[in-house]
Amino acid sequence: MKIVILAGGTGTRLWPLSRQKKPKQLQSFVSNATLLQETLKRVQFTKPADIYIATNEEFLKEVKAQAKAFRIPLKNFIIEPALRDTAPCIGLAATYLKKYGFGNEIMAIIYADHIVQNKKEFEKLLKVAEKVAKTEDSLNIIEVKAKSPSVHLGYVKVGKILKQVDGIDLYQFEKFTEKPNLETAKKFLSSYKYLWNTGFYVWRVDTILKKYDTYLPVTKARLDRISHAIGTSKEKATLKLEYPLCEKISIDYGIMEKVSPKEVRIIPGDLGWSDIGTWEAIYDELATGTEDNLIKGEHKGIDTQGSLIYGHGSKLIVTIGLKNLVIVDTPDALLVCQKGRSQDVKKIVEQLQKEKKQAVL
Repeated sequence: MKIVILAGGTGTRLWPLSRQKKPKQLQSFVSNATLLQETLKRVQFTKPADIYIATNEEFLKEVKAQAKAFRIPLKNFIIEPALRDTAPCIGLAATYLKKYGFGNEIMAIIYADHIVQNKKEFEKLLKVAEKVAKTEDSLNIIEVKAKSPSVHLGYVKVGKILKQVDGIDLYQFEKFTEKPNLETAKKFLSSYKYLWNTGFYVWRVDTILKKYDTYLPVTKARLDRISHAIGTSKEKATLKLEYPLCEKISIDYGIMEKVSPKEVRIIPGDLGWSDIGTWEAIYDELATGTEDNLIKGEHKGIDTQGSLIYGHGSKLIVTIGLKNLVIVDTPDALLVCQKGRSQDVKKIVEQLQKEKKQAVL
């Protein structure tokens, strides 16, 4: 199995820690290691030669530096010359794998900016998905039970149990719902039929590329031109010419919502998973209780409850009489907001972009 780690996102809702030149996957949130390094640790059950990292060319130097200790071969860094969302990125990774002679092998899609606390379960479910992909030539997704009515995540509706593989239940897939409204998300949460979509996909390289032929033919044609140039003197030029013209669309909208449900298998698990898209999501995943504080850095507090407080270096943050706040201090910016409004950080970033305040972006 080839592990493809997607490490090209921007993470604007985690500003001011996540920045344009050093986004969330290259920052540390849960330990002294960055999210990318935590992800690489998570997949150490496989050989470095079987691990690939897809990232934007702007982040490449930092990504290589952070991955150095993991001995990833240089040819395993797949470089996006533009941000085109997950469908082109995954298609590009599959194109390189096929060109390298791995068209009949299984590839797993892993995200560099997710938290997975149950590493043993993660490894087990990936191997189950690999086995299913080999025997059924199916599109397999590892999913988790929803913990809250999130409007920022996708959901899958599961059907009946199909069979067991190595003691793990395999479910029929019914449909995707990407980022529902709050009322719908609450209904999903109360139903045992809906799971959060983690985006952990496992399939055969050739199988997914055939779906691009069917559902994203224009993008596939550009990927084919890139494929012809791989390994030649025209590789970089062709990549820079063709890839930015690929349709900007997620793998969920571009392919997964269009394929026949009969082709998809759902593998549920308890991963301790979060995509940490917002500061509130980080708090919900890592805080031990709703009244506890989640602290990183130097802090002293009186009557402070349910808050996330991230400091910078040795600077002391003092709080008195606060509840349910997010406080994130960096050398050049300070964020203070209600925990339930942390998703609106993206709006602030958009305002800063319009005002061309590049120094704090």
